[in-house]
Amino acid sequence: MDVSPLIWTLTIAFIVALLVFDFFFHVRKAHIPTLKEAAIWSSIYVGIAILFGFGILIFGGVDPGSEYFAGYVTEKALSVDNLFVFLIIMSSFRVPREDQQKVLLFGIVFSLIARTGFILLGAALINMFAWVFYFFGLILLLTAGNLLKPKGDEGHSADNIMVKIARKILPTSQHYDGDKLFTMENGRRVLTPMLLVMVAIGGTDILFALDSIPAIFGLTQDIFIVFTATAFSLLGLRQLYFLIDGLLDRLVYLSYGLAAILGFIGVKLILHALHENNVPFINDGQPVPVIEISTGLSLTVIIGVLVVTVIASVVSPRGKAQSAISGARRHATEYIDLEYTTDAAERARVFNRLVDEENAIRALPPKYRALARDEAKLMELVERAHREHDESLQR
Repeated sequence: MDVSPLIWTLTIAFIVALLVFDFFFHVRKAHIPTLKEAAIWSSIYVGIAILFGFGILIFGGVDPGSEYFAGYVTEKALSVDNLFVFLIIMSSFRVPREDQQKVLLFGIVFSLIARTGFILLGAALINMFAWVFYFFGLILLLTAGNLLKPKGDEGHSADNIMVKIARKILPTSQHYDGDKLFTMENGRRVLTPMLLVMVAIGGTDILFALDSIPAIFGLTQDIFIVFTATAFSLLGLRQLYFLIDGLLDRLVYLSYGLAAILGFIGVKLILHALHENNVPFINDGQPVPVIEISTGLSLTVIIGVLVVTVIASVVSPRGKAQSAISGARRHATEYIDLEYTTDAAERARVFNRLVDEENAIRALPPKYRALARDEAKLMELVERAHREHDESLQR
């Protein structure tokens, strides 16, 4: 699709303007978004992305429009999986609820910058070397295999190498000072955990980009579509986090759905590589006559897999059990941690969620209660939260 420099400039300016607007009107003042606020703004950002896609469909044609929507849906699904990792990181660092918006917005901006760099690198490699499609396809197949491996919260360590280096060579405080990145402690300037959690999320963003960019290049090689589909999938991610916070643990089959999608795109890339082949040791450097998967079929498969995955996760007893167990552990920890929030309404919300999850756990059949790795320790944590709540009512 032929895109003029003016359209490129206006598109980038629009995306930057949305990020600036998000910071000054929503994130700059620390607060906890309500469910209504998160729902409205999530809808607005998704609406903007869809309208932009229709613009490509009208002015660019059916094929570019289909490629955009296939890329957007794929990247959005991968972004939801990323949110689960962000939740683990912020829980590990005990980020106060009021300040989580700023961390998320930083993660979105850093991710956009990192992925733009990978997009430019990927486009340059594709233009120079046809074998890159084989490489990208192999990356996606390996990623799909890794997603099928069982992993718990410990599989996504918040203490990545960048954080370990920062802790080792720089003075670090154990406590937050609002949303400040630096604070004074014992007469010296030190890092706050807020800066460390941003470093942790920045490090994971780079890893996410390594999976994300080959996936979208498997659907389109148009750099404008790759960039815009990626950018619009990231915009609104902050609001989506607060909107589906309670559902993240429920999506127990999401990794299987993403594995199927990435595996499908990986095969599509390898078939495309064979069709365009010029590697000497494959068919004497000549193209291989293979079936190529159309963009329309790709979009159908991606949407179909996601719909089945989400429905299966929401209705499955295992999903309900996993949601109750993970939620109870997280909400009990948050309620006990007095640094988590000073907002009375938020503390009440957390405790009410905890009570609902506790009741759900007690009603679980034994085979699903076994999903709790240490049930006795979990219930002890819940009971401690109850004692804290009773003491707060007596004050």
